[in-house]
Amino acid sequence: MLKSYFLSLLTHTRLHHTSIRLRRTSAQVLSASLAALALSSTNSMAQTEVPFDQKPTQVYSIAGHLADLKFKLNRAGNQTLDNEQLQGKVVLVFFGYASCPDICPTTMAELTDVLHELGPELAKQVQIVFVSVDPHRDTPEVLQAYVDAFDNGAIGVTGNPQEIAEVARRYRVSYQIEKPKPGADPNNYEVMHAQGVYVFDKKGKARLLASNLNFPEEFITKLKTLLN
Repeated sequence: MLKSYFLSLLTHTRLHHTSIRLRRTSAQVLSASLAALALSSTNSMAQTEVPFDQKPTQVYSIAGHLADLKFKLNRAGNQTLDNEQLQGKVVLVFFGYASCPDICPTTMAELTDVLHELGPELAKQVQIVFVSVDPHRDTPEVLQAYVDAFDNGAIGVTGNPQEIAEVARRYRVSYQIEKPKPGADPNNYEVMHAQGVYVFDKKGKARLLASNLNFPEEFITKLKTLLN
């Protein structure tokens, strides 16, 4: 039953496939099992797909199905951020990377809109955390400069590849970084990652997963329930 639950939950989550130079995207699907997640891509008929920013928003209850919020990663200013520092906040976690040309900036802008819809009093109880899956290019300073552009109080965090992989496994987040070709620019490579916003309550318990925030009405309603 739990396996079927995660299969239905995660197959609505789209993988994002980009190139710094080509900036191309292709549709992806997450296939889940209790042990691991596997990446699989569709064929090149991407033009027949609904554009990513027009896909319906699915909001899933993940209470009791995912681990509590737990991490310790690097942030700007030679500091670290961990889950203990976020106690008392409803935490919205998004996995992405600063060079992402479309899904990441769209989602971050949508998160800003969500905070505006909540109003200042409720928004003060929310903390957005942007976890980079591209630690080679995303230094803490680069990442914080990126999230600051969205003016939503987000904190950008990253770590070494092993630390990022551990956090991703904990929350069943799939991503893949393709190695640069021999002789190519070492900073020019493709990244695939899952799209979705995780919500943890004020005690760090996993509560919600939104497939995207294109149509955030249901997400905002459920978020207000946690905040109140």
